[in-house]
Amino acid sequence: MMHTAVFRFTTGDARALYHSVRQEMGDVGGRSSARVRLADDDTLVLEVTATDIPALRAALNTWLRLITIAVEMREIAAPGDDCPRAA
Repeated sequence: MMHTAVFRFTTGDARALYHSVRQEMGDVGGRSSARVRLADDDTLVLEVTATDIPALRAALNTWLRLITIAVEMREIAAPGDDCPRAA
């Protein structure tokens, strides 16, 4: 049985976040995979799929941390702009 989690982040910098994390897409150790895409100009979608719950948890930890770091770097580079929100 495959398990999937989907997160949507709404931000004016969705495209910049997408380009920051997209190179990490693909299989992670054969038990999970992740895909990021732009739903529209303001929405980044993260979809993580795994063969079991522990693999899903580990992959989500990694991906949510990657997105958090990208947001933090963006805030350092351009403080005061629109901040992303998970939906």
